[in-house]
Amino acid sequence: MGRRPDRLPDHLQALYDERRQAIRRRLQDFASVPSERYFYEACFCVCTPQSKAASANVVVMRLEEARFLERGGDPSPLLRSAEHYIRFHTTKSGRLLRLREEWGSLLDLIRSTPDSSVLRDTLVERIDGYGLKEASHFLRNIGRRDLAIIDRHLLRNLVDCGLYMEIPNVSTRKRYLGVEGEFRRFSDRIGIPMDELDLLFWSAITGEILK
Repeated sequence: MGRRPDRLPDHLQALYDERRQAIRRRLQDFASVPSERYFYEACFCVCTPQSKAASANVVVMRLEEARFLERGGDPSPLLRSAEHYIRFHTTKSGRLLRLREEWGSLLDLIRSTPDSSVLRDTLVERIDGYGLKEASHFLRNIGRRDLAIIDRHLLRNLVDCGLYMEIPNVSTRKRYLGVEGEFRRFSDRIGIPMDELDLLFWSAITGEILK
């Protein structure tokens, strides 16, 4: 554990001041996603682990164009295309098919569970391929707030901010929730919501405010 900083490093504060409005618009975009698109946001988070977000985004756009939810079909040729290659495409194709089969009950669950932390835990249990990170990512992308998407980008920035001396291990539920708690307390101390910090950290590394 590092010290307990109460401000962003100067370079991140300057970037936040520059991008604050764009970050807030992006979060509003997430909150405006209609429930008819939730399935494809869930597909996106099946595809992203160990693959490029941009490639996953193209794949999901193609799935939506093909009306995969309504029509089904084999998604594996799309996932293994060299133009937008998704690693472990065979495994992830199977996961997408199972997600499609169970989507009706999952959508009912999402609509009927107001507590995001409870819903996250249930999605981890119900959706093949989801861990806490993927479930948090999906929920953020449909407008839920106050859940941390703890990936390498966020962890590097938490070190940069002084919360940790080195990148912490988040390989277990207990460790993930521990880092999420530290991140939430840091967010409270500096007065910037976790969701805004997450997009700030992502954009600091990639130059883009993506989902």
